[in-house]
Amino acid sequence: MLLIREVFHCKPGKVRPLVEKFQAMNRIMAKAGQGKMRLMTDFSGESYWTLVADFETPSMAEFEKMMQGQGMSEADTKEFERIMEGYHDLIESGHREIYKLEAATKE
Repeated sequence: MLLIREVFHCKPGKVRPLVEKFQAMNRIMAKAGQGKMRLMTDFSGESYWTLVADFETPSMAEFEKMMQGQGMSEADTKEFERIMEGYHDLIESGHREIYKLEAATKE
């Protein structure tokens, strides 16, 4: 299992509009069977106005399918595009982190 983290450093005061976009996107992804994201905003850290969206996926192949919109209807794809329109105007920078989840205890 992989944990994917999308980290966005927003322009000052723009984290809330990006959170709202991701909340709407999360509903579409869940409807398409792509799981749900957890959304986190900074409480403290290196950079203010940070949004982190993370989710689990069984493999890189499944992640690639999700990134291509597999499982979403045409209407969902159009709604997704509408929701995310202009999101680049809200962010300064971002990056993706991919982690392999390991067992917490050895059996």
